[in-house]
Amino acid sequence: MESRKDQHVRLFQETHQKHTNDFDSVKFIHDALPEMSLKQVNYTTDLSFGRWPVPFFINGMTGGSAKTKKINECLSKAAAETGLAVASGSQKAALRDPELRDTFQVLRRVNPNGFIFANIGAELDGEQAKRAVAMLEANGLQVHLNAPQEIVMPEGDRDFSSWLKNLERIVRSVDVPVVVKEVGFGMSRATYQKLIDAGAAAIDVAGNGGVNFITIENLRRERARFDYLQDWGQSTVISMLEAQPYIDQTVFFASGGVRNPLDVLKALALGARAVGISGTFLHTALAEGKDGLIAQINEWKEQMNQIMLLLGCSNVQALRNKNLILSGAPFEWARLRGPRPEALATRSGKGTEKA
Repeated sequence: MESRKDQHVRLFQETHQKHTNDFDSVKFIHDALPEMSLKQVNYTTDLSFGRWPVPFFINGMTGGSAKTKKINECLSKAAAETGLAVASGSQKAALRDPELRDTFQVLRRVNPNGFIFANIGAELDGEQAKRAVAMLEANGLQVHLNAPQEIVMPEGDRDFSSWLKNLERIVRSVDVPVVVKEVGFGMSRATYQKLIDAGAAAIDVAGNGGVNFITIENLRRERARFDYLQDWGQSTVISMLEAQPYIDQTVFFASGGVRNPLDVLKALALGARAVGISGTFLHTALAEGKDGLIAQINEWKEQMNQIMLLLGCSNVQALRNKNLILSGAPFEWARLRGPRPEALATRSGKGTEKA
């Protein structure tokens, strides 16, 4: 029988398509006089637990079967070649079945010096978290939150009452930074405050607009589908708007629906320290293999440099001072919950009329 992990990959391939999302509702204002040169651009990013040479990474996707082992090998080899951090998919299956460990351990075997995140769900405990980290000799741990997916998954969990307490125990148990992430449904201010209080080193907002696990799990159901929930949650852009009061309190990662280098820069301008890419890179890996993915990542790095030059930004921090124009759903959300769209549109203080 086809494993659930293989089903997820197959259904991703069948449903993957490029489409518009809320990143299209965020615009930079063009400056015809950038007044700098390409050699001045430096996109390294500082985190509370170190510095990355590239402000985007390969986010957690898969593992747990022979087919997904090959995918993980491809992703991690590409990460090693290009200097990107890479995250594992959920290791829960390997914690239960030792025979599946190598489908995840291949990430470290082919990438001995890279930054690798282990990955577990919030339903697990501190001891399981330590085992997941040890399995990959990981530099960090992602703990994913996926309540909507579990609800739609036919065999999914229906008890989320212990998740926050488990997170607190996991943070205390492991000796690597803990990143708490959604799986494509975004987050809100109330969630951010809870995660900061729980001691998370970073928060990955992982909004909707990319891989949709409600759609994927719906296709695994024979009946009683939840098609009407396919738009559930907040987009990555809206989740980053929700994060504005906390930008200086913790490290934010933005993932979900990232399609190109311009989306990366928009997420960084909204306050993310780094941007996770899953679906876009997985599609390339499946279609073109390791060499195709390496070529794509290198193209993204080169184009990011060039767009930062176009924006007149010499570093990631400077992006946070660029004026941003919101439209559509992000504009309406910000108008109701903040930050004021007018404040984002004039935050640089340049090129605006004096009061």
